[in-house]
Amino acid sequence: MEKVFSTQFEQAKFFKRGKVRDIYDLGDKYLIVATDRISCFDVILPTPIPAKGKVLTSLSLFWFNFTKELIEDHIISGDLKDLPEYLLEYEAVLNGRFVLVKKAEPLPLECVVRGYLAGSGFKEYKKNQSICGIKLPAGLLEADRLNEPIFTPSTKADSGHDENITEEKAKEIVGKDIFYRIKEKSIEIYRKASFYAESKGIIIADTKFEFGLLNDKIILIDEILTPDSSRFWPKEGYEPGKPQLSFDKQFVRDYLESIDWDKTPPAPALPGDIVEKTKEKYLKALYLLAGIRVD
Repeated sequence: MEKVFSTQFEQAKFFKRGKVRDIYDLGDKYLIVATDRISCFDVILPTPIPAKGKVLTSLSLFWFNFTKELIEDHIISGDLKDLPEYLLEYEAVLNGRFVLVKKAEPLPLECVVRGYLAGSGFKEYKKNQSICGIKLPAGLLEADRLNEPIFTPSTKADSGHDENITEEKAKEIVGKDIFYRIKEKSIEIYRKASFYAESKGIIIADTKFEFGLLNDKIILIDEILTPDSSRFWPKEGYEPGKPQLSFDKQFVRDYLESIDWDKTPPAPALPGDIVEKTKEKYLKALYLLAGIRVD
């Protein structure tokens, strides 16, 4: 299976390279290409996960379509026929990995919705009995379902670590009107997606959304409800009080926690069995949620 770690299209104007995506400026729109790079603890690992970029693209397109009645998004097309002719020579790399998107101005917040207690949220809860200033009941266990999904924003860092912040701080960053709008939409999307995912045997424990402004209108951008941006747990075997099995990159994080690495660059290479199992988890999440198989 072909692996794509990075891209370079000489005829296209390069705009930005993120942790996973390469972005090109095509004038009136962006071309976003999802590579097979994987990052953990905000460090890009040297080992790609085969087909990962195709999974992220296919699943994002599925979810953008699923949520289009709730909010407008930035998607123009993911179809090869809509690419500029000069990019068709890169069809083998681009096929299944790209989207053409509207040029929105990203809002500087990560919009995290948590339906379950896990990850950094659980760590913060153990310390403060709250997450981002939201008080929670005493005695909750790791992976417990929360009574209601909570909105826990964080800063958005191009490099380094995102930081969880309070609602008040988030309002200072984007303004009250925008804050309440993206909070409402984030929870609304999470509820609808979670209900659907559970019918397919997957718990969405938490996820993050990103929004942008296009002609003063708030739209949904970036990726949505993928194994990179969410915690996906199998519904079967779910049991609070311990870490859960997952269909996301938590598996890689757990491996990296088990070895002697200080979480600063350079990251260690991943063994073949970890790569293969991670690929299988991503492919299974895509198939269970969207009924799609990718090569």
